[in-house]
Amino acid sequence: MRYHFCPKCGGTLSIEKTKDPNKPKCTQCSFTFYQNPAVGVAAIVIKDKKLLMGKRQGSYAGQWCIPCGYVEWDEDVYDAVVREFFEETGLKINISYVYTVLSNFHNPAQHTVGIWFMAEVASGTEEAGDDLEEVEYFSYADMPVLAFPTDRDVIEKLKTEGFIN
Repeated sequence: MRYHFCPKCGGTLSIEKTKDPNKPKCTQCSFTFYQNPAVGVAAIVIKDKKLLMGKRQGSYAGQWCIPCGYVEWDEDVYDAVVREFFEETGLKINISYVYTVLSNFHNPAQHTVGIWFMAEVASGTEEAGDDLEEVEYFSYADMPVLAFPTDRDVIEKLKTEGFIN
């Protein structure tokens, strides 16, 4: 169980009645706290059969990822990926389509569902920002150390389908 206190009244959350660690119930107000995954979004931008990647700072510092971030409350997933990509790369993008959706289990404290979008650069100047310290295009053969196992799955799919070399 990740949380121990009720977000409504501050009472203690317990799984004694529900017997389900994903649905603790407040012992004071009986609120059921559903522990659902957060939604992450990432944009796949390819130039000359190379994939744009970002070198992380903060969590997973020094490792690389497909530029990504979380969907905010009341935010559309398409708006979120455009916002996150701009914050991290300085580039404005146009979304083409959803490429894949995967569950991420690499962080035991936060299960996420990731949505990877195919995108094209519309404008802007390539410059790392937010959670990234560098951005660079990589071929499949030159892929750096990755922060997230699901990015490896996406990259393998991109290679198999001929999007990257």
